[in-house]
Amino acid sequence: MASLIDNLIETLIKENEEYETLLELSMEKTGVIVKADHDGLNEIVMKEQKVVERINALEKTRAEVTKDIGIVLNRKVSELTLPKLVEMLANQPRECSMLKEVHDRLKDTLTRMVQVNESNKALLNESLEMLQFEMNLLQSMKQAPATTNYSGNNYADASFGGATAFDAKEYKASQDKKKG
Repeated sequence: MASLIDNLIETLIKENEEYETLLELSMEKTGVIVKADHDGLNEIVMKEQKVVERINALEKTRAEVTKDIGIVLNRKVSELTLPKLVEMLANQPRECSMLKEVHDRLKDTLTRMVQVNESNKALLNESLEMLQFEMNLLQSMKQAPATTNYSGNNYADASFGGATAFDAKEYKASQDKKKG
């Protein structure tokens, strides 16, 4: 049983290291998103995919070890969460302490990763909104020459200031709505 717990702890430590690598990549991604560096973003995504593959392999190992622990303890795998395993190992202080420590580190890493990913998601959404704004602006600029008339030395545009494909007031109202 002790060797199974050691295998579980070792697997969880490796898994946490991979999640920390993923966290670092997510933090790197923040700068790349701000700079709108599409090539850099693609490079980071490719690195992330490799890390996720390693995490999946470790997760498979963790599931197998947990299954083996369940067999030894005559418990269902669904009952063997890390906090419950810590409780069950109360009479084995070394393993109990190590398992609790790795659980806490893993939980902390995943919490930080969720925060960074939420921030990146918000940045990406803002980038998409800005892109939509710019596309609407370009579209309205393309349409403007078709509706203008040349009279004398200047352009007379009957629809200038009226409703066009781009409506700045509407865009501002939608932004205010999102913030409020």
